[in-house]
Amino acid sequence: MARIIAITNQKGGVGKTTTAINLSACMATLGRKVLMVDMDPQGNATSGVGIERADIDECVYDVIIGGSDSRRVVRPGPIEGMEVLPSTLDLAAAEIELATEISRETRLRAGLEPLRENYEYIVIDCPPALGLLTINSLVAANETLIPIQSEYYALEGLVYLFGTVQRVKQHVNSGLKISGVLLTMFDVRTNLSKDVEKEVRREYPRMTMRTVIPRTVRLSEAPAYGKPIILYEPSSKGALAYMELAKEVVQSGEEGPGQGTGRADRFGGVEGGAATRGDTGKGDKA
Repeated sequence: MARIIAITNQKGGVGKTTTAINLSACMATLGRKVLMVDMDPQGNATSGVGIERADIDECVYDVIIGGSDSRRVVRPGPIEGMEVLPSTLDLAAAEIELATEISRETRLRAGLEPLRENYEYIVIDCPPALGLLTINSLVAANETLIPIQSEYYALEGLVYLFGTVQRVKQHVNSGLKISGVLLTMFDVRTNLSKDVEKEVRREYPRMTMRTVIPRTVRLSEAPAYGKPIILYEPSSKGALAYMELAKEVVQSGEEGPGQGTGRADRFGGVEGGAATRGDTGKGDKA
């Protein structure tokens, strides 16, 4: 049964789509069977892996609104072991159409049900809003990973997002958990990024991921070529960072009771995060 991870933050520009694409691609590179679901009407995750939206006959909109079989809608991804449930601008209408529907919060969960046995991981790229599309993603997921930009006001809105997760947990998805807070766009050259990291680790020591994603030119360029960073520039700092994140996510799921140090301890502490940042946080080549 697939482990379903929603990449969520109501703020835009924090690296949700970049994380969804590259976490999925890197887990596939590690030999896992992965499905990436694009729940953002902008469709950036879809185009970011080289799928032309103009060539898409059916998308996730048809699954959650039209009742299409999701197995028929899935498209091959850029890496062996990775597939994509694509999005188009049609999905923008879903927010309004779902408002009057019965079981409106569970449409994506029902649509993914035929696929859960086919994958080890399903990664959902959520839109930058806490509307019905994001709620559907949280209801379908086992857990949510929250990327936050390494700038001031990084923690702004997190309390509200945590509240939304808690309400979903209480009313429609009791198994939902927050698997981690991920620092993105980290610039090792600035005191600002370092100060934000310290603040985040102080506020959420047990929840912050060890891996930190650097701000790099290559990560910004890769979507224009329709490739995840592991294909576009596999030796870049961004590729190494997302590979470390993929290993961290996979490891967190494979540790059973009594194994390792436990999720809470592994995701806490400044030392672990600083060590990873030291390996991946330097600026990339232009």
